[in-house]
Amino acid sequence: VQLQASGGGLVQAGDSLRLSCAASGPTFSGWQMAWFRQAPGKEREFLAKIFYTSGRTYYEDSVKGRFTISRDKEKNTVILLMNELKPEDTAVYYCAAADSTGVLVRDMDYWGKGTQVTVSS
Repeated sequence: VQLQASGGGLVQAGDSLRLSCAASGPTFSGWQMAWFRQAPGKEREFLAKIFYTSGRTYYEDSVKGRFTISRDKEKNTVILLMNELKPEDTAVYYCAAADSTGVLVRDMDYWGKGTQVTVSS
């Protein structure tokens, strides 16, 4: 399984940004795909996840209503649409995949390389 995150960049507060995670592997049926982020000096934190087969989603409270996770099964891609970005959203964003239902870092089986998101005030 390989995950490739992209779409990061430098934006201003209030802007939107769309991150993509291209996934390759034998199958993701039954898996969950998730987004995490890690700000400097902080632990990696869970943001959102989507069950690949059903499309059911789950969000961390801090991003609920601003971030939307979705997946394109034909393209094997998971999207994180981030609206109303704030300077505190500045972090490296990672996509991850797991053959389980947890939301902790240790629950993830595979990680992509991160993509930097910087939000200026």
